[in-house]
Amino acid sequence: MFEATKLGRRIPKDAFKAEVPELRTRLLAAQRAIREARVPVIVVVSGVEAAGKGELVNRLNEWLDARGVQTFAFWDATDEERQRPRYWRFWRSLPPRGEICNLFGGWYQAPIERRFRELCNDAELDAELNRIVDFERMLSQDGALIVKFWYHLPQKEQKRRLKELARDDRSRWKMLPDKSKFAEQYRKFEQVAERVIRITDRGIAPWHLIEATDRRYRDLTTGRTLLAVLEARLAEIAATRESPAAAVPAPEPVAAEPEAQITILDRIDLSQRLERNLYKVRLKRLQAEANELAWQAYKAKRSTVLVFEGVDAGGKGGAIRRITNAVDARLYRAIPIAAPSDEEKAHHYLWRFWRQIPRAGYMTIYDRSWYGRVLVERVEGFASPHEWQRAYAEINEFEDQLVESGTVLMKFWMHVSEDEQLRRFKEREDTPYKRHKITDEDWRNRERWDDYKLAANEMVARTSTEMAPWTLVAGNDKPFARIQVLDTFCRQIRRALEAGPRGDGYLTCETTG
Repeated sequence: MFEATKLGRRIPKDAFKAEVPELRTRLLAAQRAIREARVPVIVVVSGVEAAGKGELVNRLNEWLDARGVQTFAFWDATDEERQRPRYWRFWRSLPPRGEICNLFGGWYQAPIERRFRELCNDAELDAELNRIVDFERMLSQDGALIVKFWYHLPQKEQKRRLKELARDDRSRWKMLPDKSKFAEQYRKFEQVAERVIRITDRGIAPWHLIEATDRRYRDLTTGRTLLAVLEARLAEIAATRESPAAAVPAPEPVAAEPEAQITILDRIDLSQRLERNLYKVRLKRLQAEANELAWQAYKAKRSTVLVFEGVDAGGKGGAIRRITNAVDARLYRAIPIAAPSDEEKAHHYLWRFWRQIPRAGYMTIYDRSWYGRVLVERVEGFASPHEWQRAYAEINEFEDQLVESGTVLMKFWMHVSEDEQLRRFKEREDTPYKRHKITDEDWRNRERWDDYKLAANEMVARTSTEMAPWTLVAGNDKPFARIQVLDTFCRQIRRALEAGPRGDGYLTCETTG
């Protein structure tokens, strides 16, 4: 695979100087056009040690407008990063639409180094690489342009450069343990790299292998390649605007037989009730237990994520308050999710939820969540069918990563009957201190009750996984619903603590140096 990167190609100094001005001009023009087209560009810079990746990135930042470029180096994980799922650090670094980010090593660096040191086997490496493929596919389908460069050196040239780097405290190589192995086991490193590139070289995000022996050849080839990729994407966008494909009308909904319209939600027994005196006794006991378990989770460094979804007036707020009234305020954050801000719209829809993932031992409560993509955005047409249909797999992968990292994830669907919702709506209108809870949007949503019910049914069917099951809450009786939520909360945390610490999902394919 790497034979083409060991041919000794060089570019004379005068030829380099002659070509750079036009290349820079075109790169800047392409960067401006990318900004106008709102395309996020992710440049992954990887390769063998001593290939000059740092010099290369500095050169790119010189040629581009630095105001629209950010650079991130993923060396040793910080304490903040180690306390969250490992992809949290990558999501934080993703550029908004229209900007460019350079990622040193990106999500490839840790798996390569870990496999090279025999800290994981080929099967474990392949599993991580398949996750990377899915991650890059998700970003690409959302409009991101991923450009991946691999820089390579012949063995003799690398050995010579490593001797020079031994005196450079700024080099990544000098920071690693067992540094000599990168020269002594050159072929072994190549084999790992070949496997990584072969599995992750996909049409949506192909690898560009570049010979790095001659610095001018390396930099100029990188600039030419980046320009070609940017201009190709811009040409695709222009072609789409000039000759948009004929719009295909959405198929008319097929009228189903009444029995076919029965959903999972229809199976919830909404007649369940809890006597008021018994409610008070159980509430007091469960809230005391919830507080104690929250502190135990804090000491055990087990984070908790609670997701509350459900019909309007389904009792989400009341259930959340019974938890927050029990748990020490220093341990949780309750986050109401509304329409995304301009900053949030400039990223993948999961970006704003990754940002709020709690660190080890703490709790985040989402009032509405990432499921808006397959509920309100689906029903109201804010997301295209292609966008919300692929969201099920994206959400399942997101939640798998949370659970793998040790997060206790609970998802509650708060459900009431259509008649009970109407009663609560009218009560809110007639009660001054509750009037703020009812809006015109609530009434509009009610008119699409059946559409939301079918969307919620598919959501539960496709995202209630073994790793992250849904709890369907019978909400017609508020005391019963609140006790069901609190009881589930306590049982889930208690079970997680009794099971002991999970394997550190962050370190599954992370560096140890």
